[in-house]
Amino acid sequence: MSYITEARLGVIFDVDGVLLDSYQMHFECWMSLAEEDGIVITESEFRSLFGRRGREIAREVWGPEFPEQQIVSIHRRKQALYRESLQRNLPAMDGAVQLIDALVEAGLVLAVGSSAPPANVEMTLERLDRRQAFSAIVTGSDVTRGKPDPRVFLLAAQRLGLEPSHCAVIEDAPVGIAAAVTGGMTAIALLGTAPADRFTQAHLVVNSLHQLSPKRIADLIQAQH
Repeated sequence: MSYITEARLGVIFDVDGVLLDSYQMHFECWMSLAEEDGIVITESEFRSLFGRRGREIAREVWGPEFPEQQIVSIHRRKQALYRESLQRNLPAMDGAVQLIDALVEAGLVLAVGSSAPPANVEMTLERLDRRQAFSAIVTGSDVTRGKPDPRVFLLAAQRLGLEPSHCAVIEDAPVGIAAAVTGGMTAIALLGTAPADRFTQAHLVVNSLHQLSPKRIADLIQAQH
């Protein structure tokens, strides 16, 4: 049954921390690489960086003086490590598949707006067996500036053929919520990566994807505009 009667609406999903409970997996990969160079990444430091593009994280951790070529190499090694981990274990977020299916059935159109590389996103959607549910995919390779810049979400809306005001974004990171709000979209924060007090800009904060439904999301978008 469709809940959409007056406008075509879209939902843009982040991947890490929303479709996948992958925070710990990413942290362990970055920590392992940093240790090779004698660098210690604390959990709190990494938490503040989570949600940003991989090369930006590497630059923050290894420092401004580290050669760019080596930053690129570290980023590639990290992504390879992560995909190896993903092949062994797919930490699907509780409720993700059910929400995707419900949204599609209700007539909303879906996109991914992620800072992750294309290979990571494609592997995630294929292993979730939900690639066909997404009409548009935007990754870190499609934009020159990562979140909190809104371009990743604006491009996703454009590829869906929708105005930003007709889209909701589901994000777990404060930089992602900031990007959604700056882009003029309805921002839904999923707790887990950061505490609730970091999401003052969000239009809705939930503890679980099970708290979301097509009607609740559609009503929220329409209430904002």
